[in-house]
Amino acid sequence: MIAALTQLYLRLTLVRWPLAILLAAAVLGVSAYFAGSFKLDASSDSLVLEGDKDLAFYREVRAEYGSDDFLVVTYSPSADLFDQATLTHLGRLRDEIAALPFVKSVTSILDVPLLDSPRVTLAEVQENQRTLRDPDTDTDLARREFQTSPLYRDLVMNRDGTITAMLVVLEPQEQARSLLDRRQALRELRDRQGLDAAAQAELEQVSTAYDAEKARAQAELQTRIDAVRGVLERYRDEAEIFLGGAPMIAADMIDFVRADLRTFGIGVGLFILVLLAVSFGQPRWVAAPTAICAAVTLVTVGFLGWMDWRVTIVSSNFISLLLIITLSLAIHLIVRHRELHTADPSRSQHELLSETVQSKFKPSLFTAATTMVSFLSLAVSGIRPVIDFGLMMTWGCLFAFVLTFLLFPSLLAFLKPGTPPTERRDVTARVTRGFARLVTQTPRPTAIAFVVLVIGGSVGIARLTVENRFIDYFKSDTEIYQGMVVIDRELGGTTPLDIVLDPPQWFFDEQAEDAEYAAEEDFAMSRSGGLSAESYWFNSRQIAQLQEIDEYLRSLPETGKILSLGTSMQVAQMVNNDEPLGDFFLAVMHRMLPETLKKELLGPYMREDGNQVRISVRVIDSYPNLLRDDLLEKIRHDLVHKFDLEPQQVHLSGLLVLYNNVIQSLFQSQASTLGVVFAAISLMFLLLFGSPKMALVGVAPTLVAAGMILGIMGWLGIPLDVMTITIAAITIGIGVHDTIHYTHRYKEEVSSDGDYRAAVLRTHASVGRAMFYTTVVVTLGFSILVLSNFIPTIYFGLFTGIAMILALAANLTLLPLLLMALKPFGRGDDAQAEK
Repeated sequence: MIAALTQLYLRLTLVRWPLAILLAAAVLGVSAYFAGSFKLDASSDSLVLEGDKDLAFYREVRAEYGSDDFLVVTYSPSADLFDQATLTHLGRLRDEIAALPFVKSVTSILDVPLLDSPRVTLAEVQENQRTLRDPDTDTDLARREFQTSPLYRDLVMNRDGTITAMLVVLEPQEQARSLLDRRQALRELRDRQGLDAAAQAELEQVSTAYDAEKARAQAELQTRIDAVRGVLERYRDEAEIFLGGAPMIAADMIDFVRADLRTFGIGVGLFILVLLAVSFGQPRWVAAPTAICAAVTLVTVGFLGWMDWRVTIVSSNFISLLLIITLSLAIHLIVRHRELHTADPSRSQHELLSETVQSKFKPSLFTAATTMVSFLSLAVSGIRPVIDFGLMMTWGCLFAFVLTFLLFPSLLAFLKPGTPPTERRDVTARVTRGFARLVTQTPRPTAIAFVVLVIGGSVGIARLTVENRFIDYFKSDTEIYQGMVVIDRELGGTTPLDIVLDPPQWFFDEQAEDAEYAAEEDFAMSRSGGLSAESYWFNSRQIAQLQEIDEYLRSLPETGKILSLGTSMQVAQMVNNDEPLGDFFLAVMHRMLPETLKKELLGPYMREDGNQVRISVRVIDSYPNLLRDDLLEKIRHDLVHKFDLEPQQVHLSGLLVLYNNVIQSLFQSQASTLGVVFAAISLMFLLLFGSPKMALVGVAPTLVAAGMILGIMGWLGIPLDVMTITIAAITIGIGVHDTIHYTHRYKEEVSSDGDYRAAVLRTHASVGRAMFYTTVVVTLGFSILVLSNFIPTIYFGLFTGIAMILALAANLTLLPLLLMALKPFGRGDDAQAEK
């Protein structure tokens, strides 16, 4: 059966090669069609933890208290902020942004009600609300209010009075939100009790519709951000202006992904052309691998478009990785072809290609399989973009293997073998020969060196952390970075954290008893004290506690602006002539307060029934010692133990919590992925070589390389993130290529004369050269990633490149040391080698 399939394959690729090329062209045509559906994704869905329960609560909080769909425009004029010309300039900017069709509202220092410029009473507030736009407003008093007001200070203006901020609320994209809510509801129902056929069909339909609507919404968001930036550009002549906010970051991340795909693809492509030309010199060894790489890329992009799998910032390097893996397969075939041609120049092209693909098929199949397993292991990470990246690369590796072995012989079958390559004493030969001498002449010191490196790597791994600042993900010349710095330092912090407080259990029990009593007596119980008497939080006692909590939160060095019901009541106390707020006044104020002011003072911080409150905390992401997990744990602990709250009363939410959940999962994800990878690779080596010893020996070089690169990151203080978590798995997946090719050739050399030591020299001189070529290509290919605007991508490229060098060194030293020591292919006649 296998012989028949082999002959069919050889006949297709070497005899009927035009048919094979025609078949490939048809596949490429279909792929080109579906490549038009290739999409990018930078939505919040693309960076969440699978099954995160906090995500559902986050969406509930957004629905109750307002979403994060707003932009922040910071405005720092060259003249005095309260100069009339400056205010006029700011007003024109504000009105032009507000006139954009997708802008729901704009809030600036020109719009917010002034309650202390001069001081007003509750009755005056009910009749009229003064703003900075009113001609009789005293700007000096207004400046003081903005600098001292608990509500406005560090929110709409910095304390120096030199920078102001505008809040630009965007019109919600209701269709996408509605589909998201329905999908979430169906998923929760599925997880609780399962779905019947109709509900399952609806879930699939809603999911498909949401994916399509999300793509449309992202394109619309990009248009919105471009329009806002167009307005801002016209006003930069008189002020320094930055744009911030989650929608802007999402739009810019799309630009980063698009730029990275273009840069990485072109850069790695150029490297391939140059390195192939320098390494092999002949046009055929440039044209054929380049054509194969292009075909693999197009097929993979078309497949992703057909499957509607979207590329995120995590997977933006997939094209460069795909090119590197494909070229690695092609180079091993090229080196083997040239080796056979040098050994017997009289052989025909048909014979050379036939032996080349047959001798390399089995090791290449296993290298592709182990690489696929390595990427599949990312599925256990639990992080959506990492999972998708693993699946994309798994399919890409499959396409790389199939197309390489289809096109390599087909594209070369009609050519003559040409002039046999001559052996040159080039750097490749010198390097591999040097490694061979190191192994055969100084095995003990080499082994000791690896032991020392492993110990050092282990200590470094123990120093690894996952805590990193979001601001450090971006270069300092990007608007994301610059805007975050201004907002962090001058306007109260960037990263939102919501603290949601419920009543204690006894309050709910009391409400239930009242309702039961009312039902038995057939009358409705009502209290005459208004909301301050009926609710748990909207009364003087609980507001005082909220204000104490606010002060505690302000005392934390990681926090910036704190807003809550307590803050609003501090403002309300001003209109009460600075008198303490009693329950009667609170009830009256709640009834008399204008709806617009009630919406601003109460709506974002208290539910309508007064039985739930939200404290809005802005965390300073640029704080040097920010440790998110420690901060969240401290807040939870202190709210319970310092303020006598029950644990079930306290809920933390917001982007800070969701992101912290992702990064805190990285350690477990790293351990899970590595465990799966090494188990699978051990099994592969057992199946390929039929030796339990090889199941252990085969994983050693890449295990050491992965451990050493993680150790280096630990020693340098580089934390794990959603990009660098993939380095170890990729190091193993690509590094094991060399391990398999080396071991496969080494076994052939040992079987020829049983001399394990001589086999090292011959294997280094043959397949060792291909390993060197591929490592150079891989390392330089990864170096292209340093051109990214996304710092984790730069780290990913840098450390993966270093890991490839470490893997090569381990495969050319540690691997032959273990093979000579353990002799997994039998004892052999190696008496001379033992002398």
